[in-house]
Amino acid sequence: MTAFAIGGVHVGVPVVLAPMAAVTNAPFRLLCRELGAGLVVTEMIHAQGLVDGGVRSLEMLDVRAAEHPVAVQLFGGDPATMARAAQVVEAAGADCVDVNFGCPMKKVVRNGLGAALLRRPERVGEIIAAMVQAVSIPVMAKIRAGWDDANVVAVGAAIQDAGGSAIT
Repeated sequence: MTAFAIGGVHVGVPVVLAPMAAVTNAPFRLLCRELGAGLVVTEMIHAQGLVDGGVRSLEMLDVRAAEHPVAVQLFGGDPATMARAAQVVEAAGADCVDVNFGCPMKKVVRNGLGAALLRRPERVGEIIAAMVQAVSIPVMAKIRAGWDDANVVAVGAAIQDAGGSAIT
């Protein structure tokens, strides 16, 4: 199997554990690393909750030494808040930060977050650029194709132009 890198993060096995809400907690991620995952990703954490020091958000930010490389997935819509949350993630020891632009859940989309941001490539670019400037770890983005009237090519270009390291 061929290794790859995301920014400067080496992923020795080309198998990535996808972030799954209420599933990819630290014990599950550790198990997946033991079973051969090359990179594991946390469930999505609301950026505002991290910035505000929310107990639940901080509990979800449970990065353990044995799970590296690990990415922490965030969601939010304000570039400054996302940048501050990325700094919290970096300080917690994550190797990468992943932004969820793909969640189609009504409660997320209703607030203009997740997949709703796919309709706003310029905003996606602003978010990624702010995060890239705020941290030294790679910033990745998760998007989805075929959602509503979104132009994922424009979104992908915005992520690339803003300095994003990877798109899933």
